[in-house]
Amino acid sequence: MSSEVWRKTRETEVHVKLNLYGVGEVEVDVEPRFLKHMVETLARHAGVDLYLRARGDLRHHVVEDVAVCLGEALNKALGDRSGINRFGHAIVPMDECLAYASVDLVRRPWVRVDLKLSSEMVEDVAASEITHFLETLVKSMEATVHLWVEYGTDDHHKVEAAFKALAVALRQAVSKRRGLVPSVKGVV
Repeated sequence: MSSEVWRKTRETEVHVKLNLYGVGEVEVDVEPRFLKHMVETLARHAGVDLYLRARGDLRHHVVEDVAVCLGEALNKALGDRSGINRFGHAIVPMDECLAYASVDLVRRPWVRVDLKLSSEMVEDVAASEITHFLETLVKSMEATVHLWVEYGTDDHHKVEAAFKALAVALRQAVSKRRGLVPSVKGVV
């Protein structure tokens, strides 16, 4: 279950290749640096092999289009979603923070993100862009995701715990299972 997505606009150029059932081999070339760190974290903890290269004119455009392309690549790799668990959830601590994620790979895009960020910037990314990245990723992936930080004090840790929780829940949801499509409707 591999996929490849290219996106070239007047604002950005993004190339993504991924293998859902990899070992977490990651090669990410993107600015801003904190986005690179979070995309690498997501792929590594989800067990996804990922190649991602992105360039663009403005930070916001790059953040958004990386989310679009990564979500589309995940959606494409999932195919008709037969043979997967469909659901995943995780509770992940990171130092003083605790994050929760719940995933349903149902093809009904809906997302709720509450990171409880207190700063306008987290490293070199605006807090609003981090939330926008996660929302755009989930919508492009055609999934339902609830993602929140229960508590914490360091915004970097809050975001990283949330990305790790999402990764672990995603790994669980895409894990293989025997049997029919995981829906009584017969399709996901």
